[in-house]
Amino acid sequence: MDQRVEIVRSAIEKDCRRAWTISALAKLVNLSPSRLRHLFKSETGLTPNQFIKEVRLNEAERLVRTTFLRVKEIMNRVGFLDESHFGHEFKKAYGVSPSTYRSRAGERGK
Repeated sequence: MDQRVEIVRSAIEKDCRRAWTISALAKLVNLSPSRLRHLFKSETGLTPNQFIKEVRLNEAERLVRTTFLRVKEIMNRVGFLDESHFGHEFKKAYGVSPSTYRSRAGERGK
């Protein structure tokens, strides 16, 4: 994988809460925003914004499953700004709301 894409992926994974812009990410690796979008998509199959969302949702799922944090706190920790949007995206990714996911995960652990 292209080293510049790895740098961008690593930055996003280390700080998924940050409000990343394509300009800020491109600046990290001395590329134009459009060149970074193209290169990132060709290397990963995702746009930078899709990757950010995926990382945030993966971290949210982990926190829902392994902590007792409130859903709103998890949403804030992973960088979602709107509770309704977060719930919608979580349900789209995992099939159920975060609170339902948590209760089902608890049942599986018994």
